[in-house]
Parts: sequence; C-alpha cells; structure tokens
Amino acid sequence: MPTIITTGGASAKGFGFAGLSPAIVNYLVVAGGGGGGVYYGGGGGAGGFRTGTIVASGLYTVTVGAGGNGWGNSIVPTKGFNSVFGSITSNGGGYGGYEDASTGNGAATSGGSGGGGNGNNYTTGAAGNTPSTSPSQGNNGANGVTGSSGGGGGGAGSAGSGKNGGSGASSSITGTSVTYAGGGGAFASGGGGSGGSGGGGGAGTSGTANTGGGGGGFIGNSGNGGSGIVIISSSKPAASTTGSPSVTTSGSNTIYTFTSSGSITF
Repeated sequence: MPTIITTGGASAKGFGFAGLSPAIVNYLVVAGGGGGGVYYGGGGGAGGFRTGTIVASGLYTVTVGAGGNGWGNSIVPTKGFNSVFGSITSNGGGYGGYEDASTGNGAATSGGSGGGGNGNNYTTGAAGNTPSTSPSQGNNGANGVTGSSGGGGGGAGSAGSGKNGGSGASSSITGTSVTYAGGGGAFASGGGGSGGSGGGGGAGTSGTANTGGGGGGFIGNSGNGGSGIVIISSSKPAASTTGSPSVTTSGSNTIYTFTSSGSITF
C-alpha cells in the first residue's frame, strides 16, 4: 500500500508512484496589521507571524491579508485580515484603542498581536497570540496612560512597550534575513511612539506594505496596518501557481513570494 500524505492541501499518494514524490516546504505566513486608534490613540497590533515546515503534495490555497484601517474621517479602526497557506492561518493584528465624539469609543482588540490601549478611558492593551498557536504568533499591546500616551501595539517578537510598538520577528526563508510584523507606535504628549522593527508605523504613520506591521495611533487621523505576505520555499519547483507570485531561488530551493492571493500546487 502506498503512503497517504495529508498536509493541509489535497491528499496525495506518494512513495512508490513515480512522479508523485512530495515536496519539503518551508513557509512564512504573515497576516495584515491592525489600524491605529485616535485621541491618544493606541498603536495597531502586528499581523500574526507563523513559520514552519511541512511535507506538501497537492493544491494549497494562499490568502494574503490586507491591513486594517486606521481612524480617519469618522472611519473607525479595524483589525487586519488573516493570511492563509493551506491549513495554516495567521490572524490579523488587533486595532488600537480609540476615543472619538462622532464615532464613539472602542477598546483595543486582540489578534495575531494585540492593539495598544487608548491614552484616556480605554487604556488596556489587548492580547496577542489570539487564537493561541504554538509557537506563539504574536504578543500583547501595551496599556495606555491616562492623559499622557496611548500604548504601543504588540509585535511578533515582543509586546508593546509604553508608547512604542513591539519588535517584529526575523525570517531567512528567502535566503536573506528580513524582519516582519512590528507593532505600531502610539500618540503621546511630548512626542509620539516609534513603530517596532519589521514595518510597524510610528505615531500617525501606516505600517509598511507586505510586512504585517501595525498602524500608528494618533490624536487625529491614524495609520493603516500594513498588508501581509506569504512566502513558500520548496525543495522542488511547484507544478503550477496562480496569483503571480515572484519566483527566486536560494540554494536548491525555489522561493515563491505571494503579495496577493492565489494558489500553489505541488
């Protein structure tokens, strides 16, 4: 009997059937970052960061999550959107806490990394690694300080710290070390917070596209979250792809970098 391999895509019969050998696949799945809040606004949390290795065979759907909206023109902030590779899902970053007379008020929300608290009434930072994964996909947002500053959004590498966004996490899946999923900085009296390494936006600044960085909170219009990314490093070339990923090589592996949604078949 051949071995049946199920890895989140289609099941495949391997080992014993010529031409159907599976691929060893390393993956990086980063979700979209959350938007920043307003009025001592908390920073947005980074998108979830998940990486690992699977034995892959068959078709896998790839979804690249968009960043969440920052507060602006009476638009309330939103969470980032999930990124997906087969059965692997990274959760969008939570938005920062906000307070606004025309749109109402909102506490920071949880996500891959949590949004930072507002620096007035909605001070509590939100939880990261939500839903829980092992290893953790992200960290908590920092609490705001009433009348002083919002809290920085959590990042994949560390929690938000005071008004500053948490640091991101690095990956060498492309052959070069790159940092992704930094938390957004918050608005603060006397100077805004900085975004975390890995694309987090500073106060009032959007997260960097295709990093999953959180948007920076502000007293007025705040930053949007950065979009996510999915990178797949395969021991053999894919049979086909959709979504127009860029294709490079690193050693003997073929690297597929998705900045928009599509699919890949091994």
